[in-house]
Amino acid sequence: MSTPFYTRRGDDGDTGLLGDERASKDDVRIEAFGAVDEAGAALGIARAVGRAPETGPMLLQVQRDLYGLMGELAATPANAARFRVIDASRVTWLEAQIDALAALVKVPKEFIVPGDRVEGAFLDLARTVVRRAERRVVSLYRQGGFENKELLRYLNRLSSLCFLLELREVQFAGNDRLTLAKEG
Repeated sequence: MSTPFYTRRGDDGDTGLLGDERASKDDVRIEAFGAVDEAGAALGIARAVGRAPETGPMLLQVQRDLYGLMGELAATPANAARFRVIDASRVTWLEAQIDALAALVKVPKEFIVPGDRVEGAFLDLARTVVRRAERRVVSLYRQGGFENKELLRYLNRLSSLCFLLELREVQFAGNDRLTLAKEG
């Protein structure tokens, strides 16, 4: 007999945490790791369409990091340290990726309008989803939901990585001129 893909335990509007506790599906903790899950999915789309050689490997590692980050957010405060994956070294790794990309791309001095290339547009979408996830995680942190500030730093850096990967994808495709938000 195969394992069912449903448990029925969440039918009343709550879900299990990593530990013995349950939380309402609209709890700030569930919102936080749900938003991070959405960010990982958006990054997966960007990884699937990316053409620059750096995009796939970087985004795959980030997606793996986000699974670890979600694990810590989904844990009860009493056992969160047991699920800790994101620390200062992961933030340092992300900063090194950002620095490497910054050396490869020309950064415009004005805001750009996404959509010059589908690869870049998906990275811009992922960037905005990451920013929303960051806001949800900040809310949880401010309510005392976790102690590891490296989670905040990681998500903050991740939106910068997405922006630079967007530029890299557009420029890798041969588009030297980006559409700017302000004409002229």
